[in-house]
Amino acid sequence: MADLGLYENFLEHARITESLLYRRQSTIFREMDIAFEIPEPEFVGLFRLNKSLCRDLIQELEPHMPGARSGISTSSKVLSTLSFYASGSYQRTIGASAHHKMHQVSVSNCVRAVTQALNNEHFRRKYIHFPHSREERNIIKNGFYQKFRIPGVIGCIDGTHIAIVRPSQNEERFFNRKRYHSLNTQIICDSELNILSVDASHGGATHDSFIWNHHPLKSHLENLHQVQNDTLWFLGDSGYALRPTMMTPILNTEPDSPQRYYSDLHCRARNTVERCIGLLKSRWRCLLVDRKLHYHPTTAGLIVNACVVLHNICNAARMPVTPLTPQEEENEINMQISPETPARLPARRDHLAAGESVRNTLVERLWSER
Repeated sequence: MADLGLYENFLEHARITESLLYRRQSTIFREMDIAFEIPEPEFVGLFRLNKSLCRDLIQELEPHMPGARSGISTSSKVLSTLSFYASGSYQRTIGASAHHKMHQVSVSNCVRAVTQALNNEHFRRKYIHFPHSREERNIIKNGFYQKFRIPGVIGCIDGTHIAIVRPSQNEERFFNRKRYHSLNTQIICDSELNILSVDASHGGATHDSFIWNHHPLKSHLENLHQVQNDTLWFLGDSGYALRPTMMTPILNTEPDSPQRYYSDLHCRARNTVERCIGLLKSRWRCLLVDRKLHYHPTTAGLIVNACVVLHNICNAARMPVTPLTPQEEENEINMQISPETPARLPARRDHLAAGESVRNTLVERLWSER
């Protein structure tokens, strides 16, 4: 009889647990319906994607998401994560919107799950695509040439700092010259502000040129230049070393000279990557210095990658974005690291001479075609 009583208690506990889980799921599903019923502009303001893109994303993420043991649907996980990416806060949408009522810990778990899924090779390959064929490279070159009249440009490159909480290990690697902890994230974009490559694996103490020198794309471009005789280069600021595949500005040029004309065009074109980074952070404000990612550096880097995937999705669909406030923009500019000459790099006079030769040829061509 005692065993029967225990068994009945067990069944009653299981029934109550199942009932609570069902009610929780039903509540979340009803709130999901409410989320998709709000006006489109408000929906885009909260989640950055429109409803159609959001539904497509949820469907595409479904096979890459862990099972719903928590009782939270994939839709709720995705919307909660988009909301966090967009605002940089766990609390804002909980108080301001009826689309979910999850605890902060639950939202954080959703962010981890969706971030992990967006870093799946499927999404990285599909949405962050560096051109591999000559035909694809020519399309990007033509885009830059049509806008800025500079031939051979395959992308613009720059680093941007993403603030993180102080790591418990190797803290010195993440402490930058502005005296806060960050990831120094390398961004490469095309003339349409699509991000072709992102590297968020380095700490804020790492110099832009060091990241580029140890990136596989560097040797790939050198191979295309030397072996396949492809005329192509990135545009970088003075923090990068001048090379045949990396065109940098000429400092202290004389007015109305070929060198000044080149540097002016270079500045206008290279500003593309600064605008791209500004758009990325305006859209996904969890990346702003003021917000600070409260995650381990590895997870923070995955969040950056996920935001880049979503940036390219939004960019392709020409989704609108709310500009940063003047205060946000000022804080972001002030807390970024100004370019400096790569003096810590090993001296390679042959590489520098080759870069100067290519740049001089480009300067002369631009001056003759002005």
